[in-house]
Amino acid sequence: MKLLMALAMLLLFAAFSTSLNAQSKPDEMSDVRLETQILTTYTLSPYLRANDLQVAVQDGEATLTGMVDESVNKELAEEIALGVEGITSVKNDIEVKADYVPPTPTGERGYGYGELVDDASITAAVKSKLLWSKHADGLATEVATERGKVTLKGSAGSAEAKEFAGRQAASTRGVLGVDNQLRIDPDITKNEAKEAAAGTDKEMSDGWITMKVKATFMYSSNVSSSDISVTTEEGVVHLSGKVDSGAERELAIEHAQNIRGVKSVEATALTF
Repeated sequence: MKLLMALAMLLLFAAFSTSLNAQSKPDEMSDVRLETQILTTYTLSPYLRANDLQVAVQDGEATLTGMVDESVNKELAEEIALGVEGITSVKNDIEVKADYVPPTPTGERGYGYGELVDDASITAAVKSKLLWSKHADGLATEVATERGKVTLKGSAGSAEAKEFAGRQAASTRGVLGVDNQLRIDPDITKNEAKEAAAGTDKEMSDGWITMKVKATFMYSSNVSSSDISVTTEEGVVHLSGKVDSGAERELAIEHAQNIRGVKSVEATALTF
């Protein structure tokens, strides 16, 4: 429902843009496009979306108005506007007021568009992490996210698979809580064993493994993906770089080991 709502909003925006194209002069249309681009970025930013900000653009100059509770958010709004191609200057008239209370978001269940996008992104990340894992064939999982809380429904082939799914969801960036409602169904694991015995289990390429390990790190809140280098040779994943702690190192190894096709993980070059 949330994704359909987001899609409907995008379609409405497209229709609105088409109408403007037919009625506005080229310069006016360009200014409206820039205003919309800046406001959309504000809406998607978790630091700015709750604030009541307005943007007016004329001949490439953006004027920002509204109110925020911290000066750093005022500066962020200006930097975002300056980063939009076509904006030549910014007049920042945003007022900073320490006791400012942002307005309540509108939309489904009080959601703003940014929150809908956040939840949809979390759902996609959790689904991807589960799909890429060695436990994927032992899971038949439905994933839903509401205000950062993930709900898992469906079946797991074992208690281990259920626990694994819960850990993967909990460690995903942006997740605030997990309600693991998976039922344990041993028949899933039995079917998986039959397929493996019949030779239906596919061997993953080294390139695929490397890509999925990197993506899993990027989606995970407990591992700094930018500091870890990943390569794979004949199913052996090599991790190198520097992390903040021994716990983070162990989590990086665990994430890599859980990816389909990984035979082992070599992490002597991953230090802290």
